Amino acid sequence: MVQSRSLMFLICPFAAASLAALLRLGPEELRPVQLFFAVFFPAALLVVGVFFPAAQVYLVDYSCFRTQPNCRVPLATFLEHSKLSSTFNNRSLGFMSRLLERSGLGEQTCLPPAQHYIPVYKYCTLDNARAEFELVVFSAIDDVLAKTGITPDAIDILVINCSLFCPTPSLVDIIINKYRLRSDIRSMNLSGMGCSAGLISIGLASNLLQVAPRGSRVALVVSTETITPNYYVGNERAMLLPNCLFRVGGAVVLLSTSPVNARFRLKHVVRTHAGATDGGAYPCVFQEEDEGGNIGINLSKDLMTIAGRSLEANITRIGPLVLPVSQQLLFAFFFIARKVLRARLKPYIPDFSMAFEHLCIHAGGRAVIDELQKRLRLSDEQVEASRMTLHRFGNTSSSSLWYELAYIEAKGRMCKGDRVWMIGFGSGFKCNSAAWECIQPARNAHGPWATSIHRYPVHIPDDLKKY
Repeated sequence: MVQSRSLMFLICPFAAASLAALLRLGPEELRPVQLFFAVFFPAALLVVGVFFPAAQVYLVDYSCFRTQPNCRVPLATFLEHSKLSSTFNNRSLGFMSRLLERSGLGEQTCLPPAQHYIPVYKYCTLDNARAEFELVVFSAIDDVLAKTGITPDAIDILVINCSLFCPTPSLVDIIINKYRLRSDIRSMNLSGMGCSAGLISIGLASNLLQVAPRGSRVALVVSTETITPNYYVGNERAMLLPNCLFRVGGAVVLLSTSPVNARFRLKHVVRTHAGATDGGAYPCVFQEEDEGGNIGINLSKDLMTIAGRSLEANITRIGPLVLPVSQQLLFAFFFIARKVLRARLKPYIPDFSMAFEHLCIHAGGRAVIDELQKRLRLSDEQVEASRMTLHRFGNTSSSSLWYELAYIEAKGRMCKGDRVWMIGFGSGFKCNSAAWECIQPARNAHGPWATSIHRYPVHIPDDLKKY
């Protein structure tokens, strides 16, 4: 699909230039080689683009890590453990208490086993980090292989993203060793790319499937974040937020170029990166040391503003691919008026409900969901999956989008032909999105919501100050 579009962009200007050159020449000046390049060559490229399009990519199935009750961390327990760790002062403890009250997290979110000990920082070891990774990822892989009936030796491509945990041997090596994957497997390990890396992995796996040798048609995509080694023990407010919001989780997605038994069709992956701009995008999510030498993730106070600008850039690119013509014309009119004519108009926000039936917005925090709901003018129902995922599972980084998709399916709201828009944000700063079309909904709700879907949606008060 992407290759076909690129080929068309190549053909059109080439054909136009060739035609213009022909019109300037008289019949007596026309040579066979010129005629070939002006007519036959563009026609041949057009035939290739039409009759040999890039392979479609399908989602066979996906699985999310199912958190266990023994890893549950009620908000009071989290605060009590933080107090007993003796690394936080009273000001920090008060800040975390107020933050959790207004965070949108519920009482069922889970932390990895190592973070249930006191003091936490003494158990944030390499061995415990590996144990968390294996618990989350192996469980999800086992589940998706059992659901699809695909054997490990049928996997041609393995892509994994985990931002903050990057051991040696790599995480892909851990999976290859565990499942005895083939020696010629194409494997990629993405790190440091933030919460939107899950969609980057989908795009990468899709591209690899489209250009892989004939017969290579199964890709396994693993999206997770190992939080055991990333517990912040300082008192810098901006660096305390990840401690409070991030929870254990992960997802595994099986992609293929074969439509057999597929559940979704991948329509588009659109990536935008604001790291080269001067608006503070690059350092707004930054791993660094505080004054005491404690390593943590610093979240800038301008994060929501930067996320909004990044979303605008992403909408500008994905809009023409998915919106009906009427919405595209309105969007183009406002864009030209603002950028070219310098008119003082607010950006036009297209009605994306005309392009998608379901939205999965990264559950990074209550403020993130609120900002996107406001900018995209979404209803409470359209952001329900994101809010409920944050409440039940917390911020599970790049895998949160799959918990949201599982929520929609567990509620029985997904129908054949429905379109899904996934939006993720990540450090750098990135805004990535993916568009899917449902081929067949899940037959049951035996996913991460199996034991709790009957309790949702829950009411989350909206009259409190947001962080």
